[in-house]
Amino acid sequence: MSDPMAEIRASFFVECEELLESLQDALNIIDEGAHDNETINIVFRAVHSIKGGAGAFGLTALVNFAHRYETVMDEVRSGKMEVTNEATKLFFQAADLLQDHVRTARDGGEEPAGSEEVLSALEALMGGPKPAEEEAEEVADFVPMGLSLDLDLGGDGPDAGDAATAAEGAIDEEPAWRIRLQPHPGLYASGNEAFHILRALQGLGETEVDCDTSALPALADLDPETPALAWTVTLRGDVDEAQIREVFDFVEDVCTIEIERLQAAGAAPALPGLPGIPDLPDLPDLASLPAAGPDEDAAPAAALPPQAEPARPTAETAPAPTPTPQPPAAAKAAGGETASATVRVDLDRIDRLVNLVGELVINQAMLAQSVAEAGLPPNSSVMTGLEAFMMLTRDIQDSVMMIRAQPVKPLFQRMARIVREASAAVDKEVRLKTEGEATEVDKTVIERLADPLTHMIRNAVDHGLETSEKRVAAGKPAEGVITLSAQHRSGRVVIEVKDDGGGINRAKVLEKAVAKGLVPEDAQLSDTEIDNLLFLPGFSTAAEVSNLSGRGVGMDVVKSAITALGGRITITSEAGVGTTFSISLPLTLAVLDGMVVHVAGETLVVPLSAIVETATLMEEGIRSLGPNTNVIHIRGGFVPLYDLGAELGYREPKQSYVGDIVLLTTQEDGGRAALVVDAINEQRQVVIKGLQQSYGHIPGVAAATILGDGQIALILDPPDLVRSASGRTRNAA
Repeated sequence: MSDPMAEIRASFFVECEELLESLQDALNIIDEGAHDNETINIVFRAVHSIKGGAGAFGLTALVNFAHRYETVMDEVRSGKMEVTNEATKLFFQAADLLQDHVRTARDGGEEPAGSEEVLSALEALMGGPKPAEEEAEEVADFVPMGLSLDLDLGGDGPDAGDAATAAEGAIDEEPAWRIRLQPHPGLYASGNEAFHILRALQGLGETEVDCDTSALPALADLDPETPALAWTVTLRGDVDEAQIREVFDFVEDVCTIEIERLQAAGAAPALPGLPGIPDLPDLPDLASLPAAGPDEDAAPAAALPPQAEPARPTAETAPAPTPTPQPPAAAKAAGGETASATVRVDLDRIDRLVNLVGELVINQAMLAQSVAEAGLPPNSSVMTGLEAFMMLTRDIQDSVMMIRAQPVKPLFQRMARIVREASAAVDKEVRLKTEGEATEVDKTVIERLADPLTHMIRNAVDHGLETSEKRVAAGKPAEGVITLSAQHRSGRVVIEVKDDGGGINRAKVLEKAVAKGLVPEDAQLSDTEIDNLLFLPGFSTAAEVSNLSGRGVGMDVVKSAITALGGRITITSEAGVGTTFSISLPLTLAVLDGMVVHVAGETLVVPLSAIVETATLMEEGIRSLGPNTNVIHIRGGFVPLYDLGAELGYREPKQSYVGDIVLLTTQEDGGRAALVVDAINEQRQVVIKGLQQSYGHIPGVAAATILGDGQIALILDPPDLVRSASGRTRNAA
């Protein structure tokens, strides 16, 4: 049987991820120069909510860190602390450490280093940390409005009449509200504090606070976990009920809240303000008082001063229904739009659903094959039903794949931290700009992209961008910019890492490659070929080893990781302008659209995204290049010709390729290659079955699939096939 507390704890950490995401979004907006109250409140609420949840689970280190971070943000939102560039950098560092604290609380391990230094620097900006006694006494800011405490509770003395008259006069002058706050045990357990709520109410207008101590037990019976105090606040000012309820957004499910509008004429006077808690021996014995229900005032009527009978609720005065509590992270996005409802499902269940849909696709293909072999007429009811079934299967498959798809935004936010840490390590001013954060990719692809992107970002900071002095001398801004973008293109997702640095020094790259013996001294390489030298194992242009680079490990790892995902990576660079690394990946690792072809009696599948066009070879279009190879002349250029049957070992190269079919495919470097096939069967969506776990890496082969007739077909990887191909399309005479 599952542990309910473990499930709640797991749900809390999932919610923390959402809160941290909204925190980063708001900090990015602040970093761009927007210091509006709503954005600052998003930061405060995110930190406050994490602290509250952590308090419920006894995560002391996380609570302490979040509390000090929250205190600083509270100073900012109250206008007591100015948001400067230095402060914003510290806010980002504190957010990174908060994420580390959440991860440590979830997974265990040592507490993150550097927390005290960052918090101390933040507190120094607001004049140092608050003394404990000052923080505890902040609730004293809610002072009464000078009403006399010498009232005759019987209502006969002159003071009572004066107070009532004064209260009514105040109400006559401007609108007033009476708010009653009765905490439940869950309020303090969740890390919330009543005085923060009271101070937020004070920010809405002139307040008068009455602390109800009638339910406070004797000192010997006092339970710190059980709330015994309640508050009645009279609020005067130009404020509506929605603004008041917003103060209770995160606590409405752990306390009783009553909001009543006071009438201008004939309304009850406000309760006299109590400056503090009376001596404990004078408190009433709780056992002698009638118990109050959850929706009733904690104090009995006899313990309160006599008041005029309150007006009956009308359409204007009736309390609004309490809204359904929402998770703090789902309340509003940073842009102000209400987030859509979500449901959290275990990933294993989604994987099982994806696998079942894959089997459904295979069975649908088998059924279509059987119907085709039966020779039924196209307008038969069976064929009509089969077509509807095929469309339904495709819709189901697309919908299931969308469940696994996730936006790249969390991954991009992780890269923002890498930029901050890397730029600090090499003492450069760098800003990360992100585009296309809502682009959705399969979750597996996102998880396996983290390491390659980390290497690329560090490489861009260390090698791509110049120092501030060199940038200024070249007429550029001192701050370098790295742009991380994602977009869908031709059924794939393209992720680019672009910097506005000095570009690749190709002469230096070639010199290093020759010195390391990676290329011959007399090699004549194109710009693209020189750029691709960066992906060779052991290659580095760094003059000395640093924390970020110089060991010759990095870009070769990037290329291997991208290739393992069925993707490809290309480089474009311009001297003095910058460098762009482009990664092209499949949207999902579960299915793909492919072209089914026949070669030497074998059935193969070529990914449709790799095919530019198909053509039939004519004699005048085939040209010889050396004793063993041919090229074809097409679209005004020459493209190398590769015989799939010969490259895969099915047969020897043909004597003639006139009349054969070629598939024009794209390569990682932007070039093209022509693959000779015997026939094209059809275009269909196939389910990917991995081979690497059983057979390791097979050059030119990405995976396998099961066709409709039950036959197993290999799924080719054209760029990898061309890279390892012999290129033999002729037999030397």
